[in-house]
Amino acid sequence: MNNIKLINGFPFIKFNRDTYDMEAMKERAAAFAAWMDSRRTCRDFSDRPVDREIIENIIMAASSAPSGAHKQPWTFCVVSDQSLKIRIRAAAEKEEQESYNRRMPEEWLKDLAPIGTDWQKPFLETAPWLIIVFKRSYEPEPGGHKHQNYYVTESVGLACGFLLAAIHHAGLVALTHTPSPMNFLARILNRPENEKPFLLIPVGYAAEECWVPDLKRKALNEVCCWY
Repeated sequence: MNNIKLINGFPFIKFNRDTYDMEAMKERAAAFAAWMDSRRTCRDFSDRPVDREIIENIIMAASSAPSGAHKQPWTFCVVSDQSLKIRIRAAAEKEEQESYNRRMPEEWLKDLAPIGTDWQKPFLETAPWLIIVFKRSYEPEPGGHKHQNYYVTESVGLACGFLLAAIHHAGLVALTHTPSPMNFLARILNRPENEKPFLLIPVGYAAEECWVPDLKRKALNEVCCWY
C-alpha cells in the first residue's frame, strides 16, 4: 500500500526512472537523434516472415503513447491474411489511381516526383504485415450513449509516431500510406461505426535491393525557434 497514494479519490503510483549525469544525457540524446535520422520510408519490401511476437510488442510500445484523458482512442488492426491484403491493395490502388489522374493538382504531383511514388502499391501484398490504425471518436455504452474521446487525432498521431519508432527499433521498415478516401478499410475489415481509418502501415524487412530517395531533413534552425 505504500506504493499507492490516493489523490482526489484516485490511485496514483510513485514515478521513478533512471537518471543520468549531464554528459551521459548529452550522449544519449545525440545517439538517439542520429539513430532516428537513419530511419527511412521504404517502398520495396521483402516477403520474409516476421514473427508475430515482434509485431505484438511493437503495438504495445505504440499503445504506451499519451492520449487525451488516457482514453487510448486507437485500434491497431493487423493483417497477415494474403486474401485480405490482395483486397486492400485492389481498393487502395483504385483510389490512388483516381487521385493521381484526377484529384491531385499539378503542384502536388511535382512535389511527389522526387520521391518516386505512383498509384501502384505492390507493397500492400508483399509486406508480411499490414497495420491499419483506426481512431475511435467515441466509445459506445449500454443504452446507446456515446462516450466522447478527447483530442483523438492528436492522440492517435502520437501513437503512430511511437509505432514508427518501435518498428525502426526492432530492425524492420515501414511505410506510412494514406490512400484517400480510406473508408474502404473500415468496410473490408468490418470495423464498428466509432472507428475511422487513420493510417495504413506495411511492416516487414526491406527487399534485398531497396533504394530510397536521397532526401535531406531540415536543419535545427529550420525547425526550431528559441525564446
